[in-house]
Amino acid sequence: MQSFARFLLLFAVFAAGSAFGQAIVLKDGNRVFSSEFSIQDGKIVRTVQIGENKATSIIDKKNIDSLEWPYPAELTESADLLAKGKTDDAIAVLKKGKDFFENFEGIEGNWYVDIFFGYIEALNQGGKFDDVVKSLPSLRALKLSDAQKMRLRIIQLDIERQTTSDYTGIIVEAQSILKETDDSAIGASLWAIMADVYTRKKEWEKALLAYLRIPVFYGTQMQRVPEAELNAAKTLIKMKRYEDANAFLARISESYPGSPVAETATKEKAAIAGMKNVPEEEAEAAAADGKSDAAKPKEGEPAKAADSKPKA
Repeated sequence: MQSFARFLLLFAVFAAGSAFGQAIVLKDGNRVFSSEFSIQDGKIVRTVQIGENKATSIIDKKNIDSLEWPYPAELTESADLLAKGKTDDAIAVLKKGKDFFENFEGIEGNWYVDIFFGYIEALNQGGKFDDVVKSLPSLRALKLSDAQKMRLRIIQLDIERQTTSDYTGIIVEAQSILKETDDSAIGASLWAIMADVYTRKKEWEKALLAYLRIPVFYGTQMQRVPEAELNAAKTLIKMKRYEDANAFLARISESYPGSPVAETATKEKAAIAGMKNVPEEEAEAAAADGKSDAAKPKEGEPAKAADSKPKA
């Protein structure tokens, strides 16, 4: 009786593994599990063990009906890496997944579009602007859901942020999109864009509040949090709130050990070690003096001549 119960248990485990495993479903109804095939030179190669011998065959894509594939490990792993501030590692994981699922493009159950989107968003987050621009035509050519079209809109807006000085237009567009959706991933992306625009405009208070919105209101988007916290700390330094920045940077170093974000935080912390907060009035006066001093000639040097060209 015990042996029969053990047999049923083993059968149930096997059945569950088959039902929820990763498999190619052929048009004749047969399944080829992930352990039975590999991708070689762009071909889907099936390997069958027969005793001590192995036999291989090529699976023609036209004979595939669908994929039975649970949520890809690449998406989970990359999200975890991004949450730890390890953007380059996340990009490598997503690229591997993209290259794999590209072989099944157009087949039902394929995760290619989702992983491709994640890959481009990670590239964008990692500041790899040229790679993002090169990949966009391929992304636009895919059949996209409404949600994915919205994500594409965010990517395009982020490209505008890096290629135009129309900061007002970017802020207006970002705020308009925010009113159209309550998606937390989109919200976090938009506030990151607006925060960067405020930084470029040297509107430090607005930039700080925008960066802090991400961990405070969009904390579930963990992949956005490390970079937002680091940029918030850098903004505090620009505001000459050195003690506040120091505490922020210390927490970042502890929260994301071994990541580029933590390494940058450690360097920034060392650069302001021992420095005290400067009152807001003094910080503003120092900034104004800096602009004035920049226009003065250095000691022993003649003043620069004014531009004598006629105005257009």
